[in-house]
Amino acid sequence: MMSADPTLSNLSVPRMGVLESTLAPRAGGPSDLSLEGLVRQAKQGTASDVHLCVGEAPRMRIRGLIETTTHPVTTIETFYRWLREVLTPEQIATFEATKEFDTAIMYDGLARCRINLFYSLLGPAMVMRLVSLEIPSLEQLALPDVLKTIAQSHKGLVLITGPTGSGKSTTLAAMLRYINENFAKHIISIEDPIEYVHSSCRSIVRQREVGEHTLQFENALRAALREDPDIILIGEMRDRITVDIAIKAAQTGHLVFGTLHTNSAVSTIERLLNIYTPAEQDSMRHQIAESLVAVVAQSLVRTVDGKRAAAHEIMINTDTAKDYIHRGVVDELDQLIPQCTYDGMQTMNQALYDLVQAGRVDPETAIENSPRSNELAQMLRGKVSNRTALGM
Repeated sequence: MMSADPTLSNLSVPRMGVLESTLAPRAGGPSDLSLEGLVRQAKQGTASDVHLCVGEAPRMRIRGLIETTTHPVTTIETFYRWLREVLTPEQIATFEATKEFDTAIMYDGLARCRINLFYSLLGPAMVMRLVSLEIPSLEQLALPDVLKTIAQSHKGLVLITGPTGSGKSTTLAAMLRYINENFAKHIISIEDPIEYVHSSCRSIVRQREVGEHTLQFENALRAALREDPDIILIGEMRDRITVDIAIKAAQTGHLVFGTLHTNSAVSTIERLLNIYTPAEQDSMRHQIAESLVAVVAQSLVRTVDGKRAAAHEIMINTDTAKDYIHRGVVDELDQLIPQCTYDGMQTMNQALYDLVQAGRVDPETAIENSPRSNELAQMLRGKVSNRTALGM
């Protein structure tokens, strides 16, 4: 692959995050920039994602905001040239036949990219998620110390949750790095596709990618139970089969890590229960109560220096929390969590409040990102104007 050397002058960074004049596609011939060149530019500009679509100029997500580059509008010829850089003819044929395709590629010394291809009204499109080649540590990410305690659990189910793009994969990777560097375990991950690449250290790490190393996610997950694992990482708790096997693994002496697109501990437990029929939910509620270790709900918040920081709601499945789940009063966990900071629990508002106190996040930004903005406004009384506190 030929490497390009674009400069940041190709990147248009609109004021106040408003794209205004850059929204209109710029006329011009097809760009001779390679896909690797675009990734290099994205890396230099601290972008997390590259968005490419026939009929539009390339765009990048930088610190949570979509920014438009000044590259020419992407033509079908340019798009397919980019595809041929990273896909085999067979993979391109599969994309054209199925209209969707997922894979991951590695640019040595630059980044690993998770790629999703799809068709849209304008034509074929691609989103590339940039993944750092270096796995960050828990300390580098400034994650709560209780995550180390959670990672040391011998068995059970640990769920890292949050919306798309909230850093769940990075947090999971940091927790696995901590285990890998400090404990002699056998770790098996089943991912679609693999994002962070781990090398065995004190632990053995075996990573399997759906489509490359296994034909079906659930087959790999079932097989993992026969491969002498201590820890199983599931990319996403996507359906009933995945949840069934994950809970079984957690109940039979394995530590299982998984992710869900939920925003709180309560919504996470409710999501798991709603996978099952009403007649099955009572039994599953007891199984979840017995197998759950913790729920860590994560969100990324813009900081005062224009970067982003992670805020977490953390629920540890203590005896009291377990009793709440057994009794079916899951909603009451919202009142339990802020009372159990000694156990490492915290609400999202407590996390946001701490970020404001540390001077990393503006009060107004914290309130915008709060699941209970009125409550946080009261906690921040004196640090935020009455206008903001009233949501005006």
